Amino acid sequence: MPEGQGAEIILIRHAPVAGGGRLAGRLDLPADLSDRVRIAAVAARLPRGARLTSSPARRCLMTAEALLPGLSVTSDERLWEQGFGDWEGLDHAALPDLGPLTPEALADHRPPNGESFRELCARTIPVLSDLAAEPGVHVVTAHAGTVRAALAHATGSIPGALSFHVSPLSLTRFHVGPQGQWSVAKVNWQP
Repeated sequence: MPEGQGAEIILIRHAPVAGGGRLAGRLDLPADLSDRVRIAAVAARLPRGARLTSSPARRCLMTAEALLPGLSVTSDERLWEQGFGDWEGLDHAALPDLGPLTPEALADHRPPNGESFRELCARTIPVLSDLAAEPGVHVVTAHAGTVRAALAHATGSIPGALSFHVSPLSLTRFHVGPQGQWSVAKVNWQP
């Protein structure tokens, strides 16, 4: 990206959680990096001169190293996934049915001893905005919630961002203009 043209933020959701099928949230679980073809395909889409930032979660750091080996990575605690509290570690089939919730109510819903999506956005968007204020290309390995928080920021709709599906090892790209305006260039790209 030419100087003075703003920034590009490329968010990569981490590779699948090893032994998945459970709600991981803040659990520090490893990534399953066995799909070398997909990893190579995602890595081929990443510019080599990018700055690399990651959630400190092991699955995100492992994904970052697999995608851009040898590149120095900065981790930021604020990029952790949404805290799902008492629900973390539960099999997806065992999660409680919340019933019909409006998008606003879903964004504000806090699992027992966890945090709401709105709270995740309040924690995560400042990190992404700080990165976007630095011209150049930034690659961030993080979580589905982090990607949705960026989509909420770009679209101006926290509740609306919850409607986006974000697959493991997917790429979501944003352009940030010199005045700080965000635009969505690509969502949930997968090889």
